[in-house]
Amino acid sequence: MFVDKVKVYVKGGDGGNGMVAFRREKYVPDGGPAGGDGGKGASVVFEVEEGLRTLMDFRYNRHFKADRGEHGRPKGQHGKNAEDMVVKVPPGTTVVDEQTGQVIADLTEHGQRAVIAKGGRGGRGNIRFATPANPAPEIAENGEPGTEREVVLELKVLADVGLVGFPSVGKSTLLSVVSAAKPKIADYHFTTITPNLGVVETEDNRSFVMADLPGLIEGAHEGVGLGHQFLRHIERTRVIVHVIDMSALEGRDPYEDYVLINDELKQYNLRLLERPQLIVANKMDMPEAEENLKRFKEQLEDDHPVFPISAITREGVRELLLTIADKIEQTPEFPLHEETEESTRVVYKHQKEEARFVLSRDDDGVFVISGPEIERLFKMTDFSRDESVRRFARQMRHMGIDEALRQRGAKDGDLVRILKFEFEFID
Repeated sequence: MFVDKVKVYVKGGDGGNGMVAFRREKYVPDGGPAGGDGGKGASVVFEVEEGLRTLMDFRYNRHFKADRGEHGRPKGQHGKNAEDMVVKVPPGTTVVDEQTGQVIADLTEHGQRAVIAKGGRGGRGNIRFATPANPAPEIAENGEPGTEREVVLELKVLADVGLVGFPSVGKSTLLSVVSAAKPKIADYHFTTITPNLGVVETEDNRSFVMADLPGLIEGAHEGVGLGHQFLRHIERTRVIVHVIDMSALEGRDPYEDYVLINDELKQYNLRLLERPQLIVANKMDMPEAEENLKRFKEQLEDDHPVFPISAITREGVRELLLTIADKIEQTPEFPLHEETEESTRVVYKHQKEEARFVLSRDDDGVFVISGPEIERLFKMTDFSRDESVRRFARQMRHMGIDEALRQRGAKDGDLVRILKFEFEFID
């Protein structure tokens, strides 16, 4: 089974908690704080593995949760950092953030890596909070939570040449003739329902990867037939080989087929038509094929070269392969995602500053405080120690939460909720 799109959940490991500890050694009076920092949480890293061909493994394992860092230790010892979780993906995998639609990574080369979910930093131990005013603090931070997100993995096969055309025009037969690939070939539409790849070697020892892509029909850009499942895979190809059935045995007009398919490519992505395209007039061993080819060339408005071949008898195949190899050498790779301006120069954009917190009120009358920054601070606070609680209260006051609660009419004793925890407002 060929799996080329899947949604997975990834979470970086939380940082280890910092420690509250004090030196207790003989002959060292007033030893002072000695609690170490927590270790860094592991990140979830995707790495390209050349041997993989599909996203099949992700069908059964859709959750990737990295390890947390080790907690801080006494005597100022730092907790151990967790080792990154490496997940293998096939070449040609694009990783997209499900919520924002932003492309996180485009993984094409063997060994290429990308951090998909970053691990949290370790919490600071009480050795970090010592000041002249408070030389023996009983404060330590919990580890920072790791990034968590849902991502969509899309596999776009890596082929130099893509065979396109209506169903049953002979794409699979051509691939089976020119390479060692053994695609399923049968006398019905949509025999090919997954892309087949084959390595083709020309007689002058040049080689390239050819993909026989599922048959395209009118309306494919809107998802009709195999729709996007097909079109996704042509995005990476450098040269498009358009296979047309010149025998017209099924009663279709070869030129009309040609126009329709090019229109589908254009509707899906205008840039697909920038790629060089070779037209292959297949099934030339059939009666009436010569006449149809003559009529086709008369109707053809553009200057795409036409190669009359017969995949069955192999007539004309040699010249076609040599031309394809030449075209690949002359054609640069097409970037799948445009390089962002930020990669070459700094671009200043006016962005509305995000609110540091959001204050709302539930149906039960409880005030609810939410927002990434306040929730992160909350998770990093050790509520078992009074000093840590007082520090969190100061942070809230500094963020303006106390004032916002008063303006919303909060009185002494009113309940305030952050995440699933509730506490009383004291004015």
